[in-house]
Amino acid sequence: MGSIAGLDEAGRGPVFGPMVLCGVKFEEGELEELKAAGVRDSKLLSPRRRETLARVITEKASGLEIVEFSPTEIDEFRLRKKINLNELEAKTFAKIIDRLKPKFAYLDSPDPNPKLFEQRARKYLKSKPKLVIENFADRKYVIVAAASIVAKVRRDQRIAELRERYGDFGSGYTSDARTISFLERWVREHGKLPEFARKSWKTAQRIVSEAKQKKLT
Repeated sequence: MGSIAGLDEAGRGPVFGPMVLCGVKFEEGELEELKAAGVRDSKLLSPRRRETLARVITEKASGLEIVEFSPTEIDEFRLRKKINLNELEAKTFAKIIDRLKPKFAYLDSPDPNPKLFEQRARKYLKSKPKLVIENFADRKYVIVAAASIVAKVRRDQRIAELRERYGDFGSGYTSDARTISFLERWVREHGKLPEFARKSWKTAQRIVSEAKQKKLT
């Protein structure tokens, strides 16, 4: 028996809002309790259920770490420091693990090749837990699902704050027509992207350059 940490992120893909990384730590014997409470992959739960479970997880966890990266910080890493999101996640997850000091750490790999992501993370680790790094770990391991729930709830809070200030901008994903039309309208009216948009996203850059082209014609 020993302590187990689960790590996951929320908001890696959208053009709006922060990316949130979370690590939670429990004793091995407490995992059944999490299952019994209904903890599973955050994407399979309603927002209200996620909020309830996030409170339970936060109260019961023996360790909890949350790291947020704003759109400005993400752009800074990608454009100026030339650090991609996989490297940023690996480095941050390592930092979270070192703070939590678990015996075992289960991570959801953002890289299709989990072995590659493990190599990235190990470079930054100071502690020596046993690592389990897999794709879709949030579906397979209740401890990773717990981290995914806390991360998602925190990101949803941030998005709700933005909606209150700026109105409905859709889901924030570039595949969402409402998000695209919100961005296009904003750039048309303000001549630049909103501060809560990730300027290093290709879609955001395309919208800005198309708006400039229209002005020239």
